[in-house]
Amino acid sequence: MPPLEDGDALLRVERFGMTANNATYAVMGEAMDYWSFFPADDGWGRLPVWGFAEVAESRCAGVEPGLRVYGYLPAASHLRVRPAHVDDRGFVDASAHRAALPSAYNGYLATELDPVHRPDTEALQMLLRPLFFTSFLLDDQIVDDGLSAGGPIVISSASSKTALAAAFLLSRRDGIELVALTSPSRMEFVESLDVYDRVVAYEEIGSLARSNASYVDVSGDAGVRAAVHRHFGDELRASIAVGVTHWENFTGAAEALPGPPPALFFAPDRAAKRSEDWGRDELERRVAEAWHPFCAWAGDWLETVPGHGFEAVRAAYLEVLEGRVGSARAHVLVV
Repeated sequence: MPPLEDGDALLRVERFGMTANNATYAVMGEAMDYWSFFPADDGWGRLPVWGFAEVAESRCAGVEPGLRVYGYLPAASHLRVRPAHVDDRGFVDASAHRAALPSAYNGYLATELDPVHRPDTEALQMLLRPLFFTSFLLDDQIVDDGLSAGGPIVISSASSKTALAAAFLLSRRDGIELVALTSPSRMEFVESLDVYDRVVAYEEIGSLARSNASYVDVSGDAGVRAAVHRHFGDELRASIAVGVTHWENFTGAAEALPGPPPALFFAPDRAAKRSEDWGRDELERRVAEAWHPFCAWAGDWLETVPGHGFEAVRAAYLEVLEGRVGSARAHVLVV
């Protein structure tokens, strides 16, 4: 175990989720500094995940052994942190190497006072909560920017969990038309969830009416992005880049395309804005209020697949990376 200095605490990682979100962290690890949160030897990286941990040892006042927290962790057995801003709700890791990184990833929430936490839904929290938070902020920005009233919202990788969470939230609003773009093999599943108004295979993008529309790009697939832009052209009101589930077809340097240039949606920036607008407590209250209905809905169709040990983690990661995990399945892992 890493030696602790005064002010440090050692977390024992209990369990964590593995989804396409984690593949995005890896693919975008250098471009967006995801590898910087948990430094490793040159040429290596510690994959970021979301899950639960327990304080195993502490030399920090107010952070007692046995405290359970939810937060951003490495796919590892332990993590040394340097808690700051400690209160009953948890703490922030103020380790020097994390100081310049987005603060949204540095908080650790004490489960006892976390408004989202329920013991019977911990698996869903590990798998879906970080995605849901992104989707909550995305839904908020789409409405705030007036895009919800300007033609359909077209969402790629529509069977992905980030897309489904966004579609769930948007579908609960009045007057929004949602169009799902997905592969033919996943059309039946997407249609069965009843959150999209229309489900279209990638090859059939040309069947959509040419009218005002907004594109939410969860796939990161350059070919799909080009097809959407060329089809809608100047009728496209916005192109929002959210994820890279189709990482093998991702290209960061987008070619010049008709319509608005793709704009990166970075959830931490939106979270910082809403924390300033509403206050931290109000943001957390709104997220929790939206989470519980979503959690009940997702619990009806999502199957969790447990795994234990390094080989299980490795196999699950490669399965996710290679797109071999069905939309209705997800891994919950212990190192």
